[in-house]
Amino acid sequence: MPLAQTKKSGRYYIGKSEEVLKTTPFRNLRGKINLIFTSPPFPLNSKKSYGNMLGEEYRNWFSSLAPLFAEMLTNNGSIVIELGNSWEPSRPVQSLLPLQCLLDFVSKEDTGLRLIQEFICYNPSRLPSPAAWVTSKRIRTVDSYTRLWWIAKNDFPKADNAKVLRPYSQRMKYLLATGRYNAGKRPSEHKIGEKSFLHDCGGSIAHNLFELENIDPDREVRLPNNVLSFSNSNSNDFYSKTCKKKGITPHPARMPIGLANFFIEFLTDPEETVLDPFAGSNTTGYAATLLGRKWLAIDAEEKYVEHSKIRFEDPALEKTRGSKS
Repeated sequence: MPLAQTKKSGRYYIGKSEEVLKTTPFRNLRGKINLIFTSPPFPLNSKKSYGNMLGEEYRNWFSSLAPLFAEMLTNNGSIVIELGNSWEPSRPVQSLLPLQCLLDFVSKEDTGLRLIQEFICYNPSRLPSPAAWVTSKRIRTVDSYTRLWWIAKNDFPKADNAKVLRPYSQRMKYLLATGRYNAGKRPSEHKIGEKSFLHDCGGSIAHNLFELENIDPDREVRLPNNVLSFSNSNSNDFYSKTCKKKGITPHPARMPIGLANFFIEFLTDPEETVLDPFAGSNTTGYAATLLGRKWLAIDAEEKYVEHSKIRFEDPALEKTRGSKS
């Protein structure tokens, strides 16, 4: 198990996660990981350059990860997994495989896992997929989102939505400024008191829908405070620009930095540890460093581990270190 990258904030290992997590360094960390945040190879029906298993092979492999992940977590730790959609081979029919994988994972015996909440990441810039049925036959619509599943070992994992508040809308700011709104009973039978909306909490509670671009161009996207932009700007970030400059082909399925930032901020405290077992270009480790957390990363592809070193050349990290000194 080569240790390919060591930073003050974390370590990156080369190897298959299901093997690396059984080695001595990780056995010693069992029960000490606060968040596992990852985007594993999706359960697709055709091979991709970044590798993926198919069908039942994938399903069995994915469920086998549940006990490995569960034993790494603290009692109040969390697992957040992004799972993309897939389609049946040569058919305009959506595959049940991602949902079957999720159910197998959460219900795996002797893990104590349970599903806490579902999140949707909406990205209208995604290429039309499946292309044969969307752009050629024109009988399906564009798959424009992926799901993230929040899983934990007990009903009350550590979480604080006050750390990821959205800025108030202009309407709410006006209400707070004037103190005027219609109190009383609503058609839903909820009773709104005369002072129910007059306490300034610093922002509104975040939603479980992440917009990488505006769904409604006439409505302002209000992103959580203390979290970097969810903007789909992977092609313009330091990592991508440096890869292009050096003639490196970057990882084709990179996690948006804003998603990593949101869940790390929401579910952990500074100095706690975040693990990404399928780290790729190590967006998770980079985000953890920005937010003052420790990180551990694993990936089977050595080239992506090497590419990830570019992230830690980013001047933004120096600014972060300087602000904490």
